Amino acid sequence: MRLAILGGGGFRVPLVYSALLRDTHERRVDEVVLHDVAPDRLQTVEHILRQQAHGRPDAPAVSATTDLDAALDGADFVFSAIRVGGLEGRTQDERVALDLGVLGQETTGPGGIAYGLRTIPVALDVAERVRRLAPTAWVINFTNPAGMITQAMQSVLGDRVMGICDSPIGLGRRAATALGIDADRVRLGYSGLNHLGWLQRLVHDGRDVLPDLLARPELLESFEEGRLFGAQWLQTIGALPNEYLYYFYFTREAVAGIRGSAETRGEYLLRSQAEFYRSVGAAPERAYALWQQTRRARDETYMAEAREEGEERDDTDVAGGGYEGVALALMAAIARNERAGMLLNVRNRGALPGLPDDAVVEVPCTVDASGPSPLAAEPLTGHPLGLVQQVKAVEELTIRAALERSPRLALEAFALHPLVDSVGTARALLAGYRERIPSLAAVLG
Repeated sequence: MRLAILGGGGFRVPLVYSALLRDTHERRVDEVVLHDVAPDRLQTVEHILRQQAHGRPDAPAVSATTDLDAALDGADFVFSAIRVGGLEGRTQDERVALDLGVLGQETTGPGGIAYGLRTIPVALDVAERVRRLAPTAWVINFTNPAGMITQAMQSVLGDRVMGICDSPIGLGRRAATALGIDADRVRLGYSGLNHLGWLQRLVHDGRDVLPDLLARPELLESFEEGRLFGAQWLQTIGALPNEYLYYFYFTREAVAGIRGSAETRGEYLLRSQAEFYRSVGAAPERAYALWQQTRRARDETYMAEAREEGEERDDTDVAGGGYEGVALALMAAIARNERAGMLLNVRNRGALPGLPDDAVVEVPCTVDASGPSPLAAEPLTGHPLGLVQQVKAVEELTIRAALERSPRLALEAFALHPLVDSVGTARALLAGYRERIPSLAAVLG
């Protein structure tokens, strides 16, 4: 099978390749084609992958190209992990908002809207090319904001494109581990949107054990989400939120934490990755070792703004996710007809009451050779339902704004987001993003 990875010069690509190396099934990916618009980054990732494959004659063959059509032609699967505007764009997503006292984050709030506006036209171009050059390929979207971009691409490719995220799976595994039960033997009653969902049930041997966890503050605060939100708040809402809900439940603290740091997350990644790529250029024979070192630092500093100064992320939290494992399991279920249960970003089709059938939601699915099918999800009520409906409306406005090149619709999207406090702030956000991010200004004219 042929796998095309778009954004193939990205830092996390070696995680995907390491998962492929662990796959020993006879029907497996035997060819990986990396595509990126940055030749130097492509070369760096090639170095890393070849060092990962050293001594493995059965390793998938690796090639790299800056020609998108050549990468897509004949692909069986496409991983889309593009970053339009690069990390430089991400830093502006964050800073424009922070300068106005509003949350500046890559996928949540105005930063996610700005990122989506400039990414949707490129993602749609990718989808059109896939339809032409690899019409039977399955597209697995990693590109953020994952739910919004997946929904846009589905307008071209339908159900052959789906989005994945490791956050909800990591949450479920950490919750099970806190209770001392096998994380592989639990069923997650999780539903919502990408980066906006709640674990409402944790079923083990036919019984919901989440109330057992919620009743014990010391267990709740033994893992990442419990420390983020605090046992008392989790007991109040009676569920475990995705870690990104921190930005909604503790907005003032999040903004203060980010503004009080020496640099934003985007600025940290821009600096650390520039140093990494320079280091590999000077010592290509050490590419894999340098990547491992940089990756560890990157993982440990994830969501650092939500932790007390000097508090380090626990090893079990760092190891709790693994989007590359999710991607491999998804490919295996489709290519080998190995029926599996997964949490995916797919078209709703009535799975989550209160949202349109064509809205992309993050819910449990079954996956086999025919692709993913959403299952009846845990219904959302009260504030979670209202929040999800409002954010989905903003996502759909953002998609329309990008398609119609409409500053008016973009302004409406900014103004209606629950983390933007006034229409006046929305106008300032839109003006700031158009001024400081050329790729977004090009979309809106």
